[in-house]
Amino acid sequence: MTGDHRVFMARAIALSETTSLVEGAGAPFGAVIAQGGAILAEGANRATAENDPTWHAEMEAIRNACKAAGTVKLRQATLYASGEPCAMCMAAARWAGIAEIYYASTIEDVMTYGGFGNQPKETAQDLPITLRQMMRAEAVAVWKKYQDRIGGAS
Repeated sequence: MTGDHRVFMARAIALSETTSLVEGAGAPFGAVIAQGGAILAEGANRATAENDPTWHAEMEAIRNACKAAGTVKLRQATLYASGEPCAMCMAAARWAGIAEIYYASTIEDVMTYGGFGNQPKETAQDLPITLRQMMRAEAVAVWKKYQDRIGGAS
């Protein structure tokens, strides 16, 4: 692990400590997105403070990095997370084009020390949600108008 990796991970861990123990905003999760040897953006868990179950450190870091970079793709960026990313954060990182993630504590550590109970390590496909399709034609009609607006198929 290079010195930069240690610096970026140390910052993610420091953010986790601040958000949880100083601000009381959420569980101890912090994240840093680095690109070109420098921090592009940071994020911290504020799920409790914001009453928002999606306000994970990785999600905030990805949002902030995309804004800073002026793009929705972060292909040359690396994500550093104080905790192993959940299924939602892994999916967001993938959508953003992040190819490399470093993490410190494991999901098992979170379960042991975080009071989250005995939750399984889930992937998006494992989540117990019923998925049903309806009104496809109406939605596709909007997509076709959008396609026309942006100048054809991509």
